[in-house]
Amino acid sequence: MIIGSILVSIGLETFLIPNNIIDGGMTGISIMSSHLTKIPLGVFTFIFNLPFVIIGYKQIGKTFALSTVFSVICLSIGVTLLHPVPGVTHDILLATIFGGIIMGVGVGLIIRNGGSLDGTEIIAIILEKRTIFSIGEIVMFFNLFILGSSGFLFGWDRAMYSLIAYFIAFKTIDITVEGLDESKAVIIVSEKHKDISEAIMDRLGRGITLLEAKGAYSGSKTNVIYVVLSRLEVAKLKKIVHGFDKDALITISSVEGTGKKYTKKAIH
Repeated sequence: MIIGSILVSIGLETFLIPNNIIDGGMTGISIMSSHLTKIPLGVFTFIFNLPFVIIGYKQIGKTFALSTVFSVICLSIGVTLLHPVPGVTHDILLATIFGGIIMGVGVGLIIRNGGSLDGTEIIAIILEKRTIFSIGEIVMFFNLFILGSSGFLFGWDRAMYSLIAYFIAFKTIDITVEGLDESKAVIIVSEKHKDISEAIMDRLGRGITLLEAKGAYSGSKTNVIYVVLSRLEVAKLKKIVHGFDKDALITISSVEGTGKKYTKKAIH
């Protein structure tokens, strides 16, 4: 969480803020408030997030709240110490891309270790239980409003760059939290299931489970292939399957796979 907070501080103070690009959530509101009042950013990030952390303590749990407080304090100290440091680049596109990536990795590390950096995420977790909207949709609504508001302060071009930085950070958070080794469950329906199964085991070193199935329309019995692998292997799997059957049905979903059955075997 310390490393994550340091990365977020670097992304903000050396890439985004010097180019008038903001982040979403309470951090974005803090950046705009700091710009208007000239009060250090670290003061606002702590003050604005504190009420939500208290709510999170009561509604979500002690460990989550304490981890969030720790992360927010680290961030507040980090942005204060790095504020005098000049921006790395004044190229707006480079600042947007690299600032978004660095921030995304930082936030992802914090979330992966049980904390949070933003009060809007805590509110979203609570509201998700009381509304028809998902956590992601609630957070997106808040951030579109906040990032849109920055257009009145920094200009609409900066607001659009802020949206790009937010999107980059959002996708980077996903990769950091889930990891490049995120497991994918694949179901393959093909008449050539035997050949495909042998090829997957030989070329990918993955164990196969054959599920007995019956066509609802034809009534004919067949076997369906079920395999769990990393997302980096999905493209190779598709190539193997289509090499035997171009009309094979392939469905892919994200899963959390554990146990020896899901361990990759050596390929000879």
